[in-house]
Amino acid sequence: MSEQHQIDRLKASEGWLKGMHPGMSLAAKGMILSVVVFTVYNVEFANGIYTALKDFIITTLNWYYISIVTVVLFFVIWLMFSKFGSLRLGKDDEKPEFSNFAWFSMLFSAGLGLSILYWGVAEPILHIQGNPFLDANGIEPLTAEAAVVAMRITVFHGGIHGWSLYVLVGLTLGYFSYRRGLPLAFRSVLYPMIGDRIYGGYGHAVDLIAVFGTVFGLATSLGLGMASINAGFDTLFGIGFNTTNQLLLIAAISVLGTVSAVSGVGRGVKILSEINIWLSAVFLAVILFGGATSYILSLWISGIGDYIATVIPMGLWLDSDPERDWQSWWTIFYWGWWIAWCPFVGLFVARISRGRTIREFVIGVLLAPTMLLMFWFCVLGGQAMYAELYGAGGLVEVVNQDYSLGLFKAIESLDWRWAVFPLSVLTTFLLISWFITSSDSGTLVVCTILSLGDSHPPKFFRIFWGLGVGLVAAVLMLAGGLDALQTAVIAAGLPVSFILIAMMVGLVKSLNQEVTDEGENTVQQT
Repeated sequence: MSEQHQIDRLKASEGWLKGMHPGMSLAAKGMILSVVVFTVYNVEFANGIYTALKDFIITTLNWYYISIVTVVLFFVIWLMFSKFGSLRLGKDDEKPEFSNFAWFSMLFSAGLGLSILYWGVAEPILHIQGNPFLDANGIEPLTAEAAVVAMRITVFHGGIHGWSLYVLVGLTLGYFSYRRGLPLAFRSVLYPMIGDRIYGGYGHAVDLIAVFGTVFGLATSLGLGMASINAGFDTLFGIGFNTTNQLLLIAAISVLGTVSAVSGVGRGVKILSEINIWLSAVFLAVILFGGATSYILSLWISGIGDYIATVIPMGLWLDSDPERDWQSWWTIFYWGWWIAWCPFVGLFVARISRGRTIREFVIGVLLAPTMLLMFWFCVLGGQAMYAELYGAGGLVEVVNQDYSLGLFKAIESLDWRWAVFPLSVLTTFLLISWFITSSDSGTLVVCTILSLGDSHPPKFFRIFWGLGVGLVAAVLMLAGGLDALQTAVIAAGLPVSFILIAMMVGLVKSLNQEVTDEGENTVQQT
């Protein structure tokens, strides 16, 4: 039985679930509704359970998270230099579907979104106030030396370690789908181990884990990210910083994200992602030349060497002080969040990467975003730390009060006073557009999984899931359950980590088998 026939027989051929896997679709809705009801019914109780599970993971299994992320990083680097690097995600003569610029724009938009604006100022300002690396080297907080360390940590948390997870997931899904004809869904990574049983219960379970992480990851990000967007509108127009405005923003952005998802990858998602990159270039240029230009460029140049010299030791560092929870609350939290998001981002990156070689894929997804992120953080974080250390100050107090307000406070510190208002407008627009691109790509991922890999899933379900994620975010915000659910999503990353191990094993097995088969065919033809 062909793979396509296997897929077709599992999908509904008529009715309102036509084109989707009926059991998976209903199970996904039931799972999400159950978690929302459980969380909302007693937020304090739910939060206690989620927090206990998360605390167990980040304190007891911190060694495991550090190990798995490090192993994945070395694995994808090995793939890049291996004999498999020239293999294409598709037929040998297949060309990429999207241009390099469009491809990079979409993978960067899906992979990070508004978090680079949210944390671009907040994280360096938080780290400059104190961290274990300052203590170990006898560096005083809130000094020039502390700023270098703060930037090192910020780039580390957003650098190649996290992006390697996206590389592994995207590469594995792309290989099995475009080169082996399997569904563009998480179940396909199990094929080398269990064969056609991926179309049964094991495959359903793996796909539902991916749907869980995608839906609730997007919902919590949407709800929590509205604080930054609300702060932007309040700064510009004085509309107030409150829950009502944030609920209205959730509704508006959910509708816009749904419209983009319905239009498809080649239109809405691609166009918005490219606009984001161009406007972000303008945004960074204004801050760079309108602020502490010399300081920012010095921080960036020295930061490149600093990152190269410290990235491996930092990735292997495990805090031996049982009384200190900094690593658990920062690095392990980040690794858990990256792992929880990698099913969503990895599948979307696979969706837009058909026709690229393995080597091209690894370079594009691992190194290019890290280089841009380093520059991004140096511009935003550098301006904020310069203003705190050598300017009017006030960034520490603002960030400690509310992370979402730090970005606009940093903009106010620019020497180009005329640029403050228009840049605040641009920042607010970017906050919205970056999230829309994450929302629409996430909606497409959920629908692709539930339709067993259909790259153009039915539009009705794109609308359903696009608006559904917004509704989940709104309900949880009203009930005060967003933080609790964010904790649950990180805990859900634990089973995903086991799937990552299966991916590495299965991918190597399949690649070696392909090379062996090709060699035997060549000998037979000779």
